[in-house]
Amino acid sequence: MEGKNIRLCFFLIFSVVLVTLFTVFNFPNQISDKSDMLMCATNSAWCSASKNRILRPPTTTPAAAPLLRNNHTEDVPHHPLDPLTVSEMNKVQKVIKSKFAGSVYSVHSLVLEDPDKSVVRAWAKGDALPTRKASVMARSAGTNYLLTVDVESGDVVEHDTSGISGFPLVTLEDMQNVMSVPFTNAHFNRTIVERGVDLNEVACLPFSPGWFGKNEDGRRLVKLECFTTKDTANFYMRPIEGIIIVTDLDAMEVVEIVDKGKHIPIPKAAGSDYRLNAENSATIKLASPISMEQPNGPNFVIENDHLVKWANWEFHLRPDPRSGVMISEAKMRDPDTGVLRDVMYQGFASELFVPYMDPEEAWYFKTYMDAGEYGFGLQALALDPLNDCPRNAEYMDAVFAASDGTPYVRENMVCIFERYSGDAAWRHTESPITGKLIREARPKVSLVARYVASLANYDYVMDWEFHADGLIHIKVSLTGIVIVKGTSYVNMNQVNADEELYGTLLSDNIIGVVHDHYVNFYLDMDIDGSDNSFVNVHLQREYTKGKSPRMSYMKVNKTVAKTEKEAQIKLKLSDPSEFHVVNPNKHTKVGNPVGYKVVPAGTAASLLDPADPPQKRSAFTNNQIWVTQYNKSEQWSGGLFAYQSHGEDTLQVWSDRDRSIENKDIVLWYTLGFHHVPCQEDYPIMPTVSAGFDLKPVNFFERNPVLRIAPYVESDLPVCKAAAAA
Repeated sequence: MEGKNIRLCFFLIFSVVLVTLFTVFNFPNQISDKSDMLMCATNSAWCSASKNRILRPPTTTPAAAPLLRNNHTEDVPHHPLDPLTVSEMNKVQKVIKSKFAGSVYSVHSLVLEDPDKSVVRAWAKGDALPTRKASVMARSAGTNYLLTVDVESGDVVEHDTSGISGFPLVTLEDMQNVMSVPFTNAHFNRTIVERGVDLNEVACLPFSPGWFGKNEDGRRLVKLECFTTKDTANFYMRPIEGIIIVTDLDAMEVVEIVDKGKHIPIPKAAGSDYRLNAENSATIKLASPISMEQPNGPNFVIENDHLVKWANWEFHLRPDPRSGVMISEAKMRDPDTGVLRDVMYQGFASELFVPYMDPEEAWYFKTYMDAGEYGFGLQALALDPLNDCPRNAEYMDAVFAASDGTPYVRENMVCIFERYSGDAAWRHTESPITGKLIREARPKVSLVARYVASLANYDYVMDWEFHADGLIHIKVSLTGIVIVKGTSYVNMNQVNADEELYGTLLSDNIIGVVHDHYVNFYLDMDIDGSDNSFVNVHLQREYTKGKSPRMSYMKVNKTVAKTEKEAQIKLKLSDPSEFHVVNPNKHTKVGNPVGYKVVPAGTAASLLDPADPPQKRSAFTNNQIWVTQYNKSEQWSGGLFAYQSHGEDTLQVWSDRDRSIENKDIVLWYTLGFHHVPCQEDYPIMPTVSAGFDLKPVNFFERNPVLRIAPYVESDLPVCKAAAAA
């Protein structure tokens, strides 16, 4: 026994030394303007680690990935909504350091504070930029701080957040440091060894705890779940079931250990590894690879790193650590008048909600709000050229801030590319009536801006797709790995008829737990100006009352929502409507108000009770569509401080204020939802599942803009030849 204690003591000392050495050599150096201090190859802690990653050496950027720019130390802003540059972040970091002088502090968010909307809308190229300000979320001495910092003057305005529960999103350093805490606890080490698991082959990953009552207030907590990494890269398929380590993130100490699963075996590694070189089975490879080639270059341009121009579209794109990307000032050039017209002032993914439907102690808290708890953009790693994005893509880097405010570069975070798969935007053939063959078609070509957020086991592929006919398609694709629960069962014939598994038996000793995914989008529509209205175009059955051989038909009734509560929409197949955002002050030649409509899809609705704490915190899932009066401070539908929030700062709360929304500056919110009942095809990896919704012109143009899109002819296209064999 004494020998075991000595070995355990040696292991703990070795672990502490290893973590210390990793911190010294991998965490960013002090503030610097040198580009090599900012790149992922140097600061791998921020570039190669997510909350699902065991720390590893960085990978170099593939040579095939064309970068827009490499040296971000020379970046300067050109547009009021351009993100903070490296030099601007360095200035802000000095201010933060001075404010908290002598105190331990952490920076949880450091981003541009957008100028007022009226200022941005009035700005024109060539004008001086509005005053550049930074919005900072920080913590010190157990207190949340929300600061506005003037980049040039260094002036600081501190905002009162005392009435808002919760904490800012956790930092990557929080997650890295807390991963080693369980190993400092003798109870934890003992129970792992008693299960016959080597401590050197255990990875404990931090997960947000949700919020389930006031007894959890006052401490920033995290719950760690552990896996064995032996014999597979897919450690998610090897959970050490029933062990949850409740840990204080500020004190970095174990608060409680839940240990109830000793009777549950750890699933075997065989067949779980997802790497192509793993010996699972024969490899399938297409003999003739498919690629879209543009030897003459793309049809889009990116001016000053962020202003994208393609076909008749123009929009500003910037990476964001919380939402992933922000699309701003999206405008469409009218093909008939040549006028650049406002469509959307700003759009982004506001919040996610991923509740697992298992009420047992090791699972009930798994109700994640990934954007506000971890940062959707912070978890978006470098894209894989040719697989994440096609060969004709171009890439955009992001500049984010570490927990001390030091800027670092997230390389190749966003890709932008043109898509054409042979589909038609419009076509028609005419022959019998005219007496001659008329065949016309227009190609369906679009522009896609994409990023991929790796949130623990799941990967979210997010596409903003712009079409030449004015349509915007917003798509979410779910893939990655299903999180699983260990079980003693290896066959369904062992399960009692009245026993609840809370999921599907996927393989020996593995249950895929039922869960949902919801992504809420903030869509500040400005249709030909800021003052818009929301119209419910209700479709209902009407009877002819003997005036026609027909008994019934479908009638359209339009109702303009006066207040926010009238625009809280639960979608029903049996009670259909269209939902339009229109400008009541501008009409087409024939008298229709110009507008756009949201075309719903991915319409899964939450089945949780509205009073359930997770549902109260993520109340944006109570409806699929919301419309609120524009308020600069109301951007994050799950609340400003989502981590352990109580639900008093949500889209539901704002909407229940019932403000006027008729002919006002309004924001449309759409919640895209998925129910997921896992099946065996989700093991050991999950095939991609996608859903998307449209923002589509409705009486916005005088006629269909596709009419003026030129079709392809053979002479327009490049002649591609396969490269000679080496």
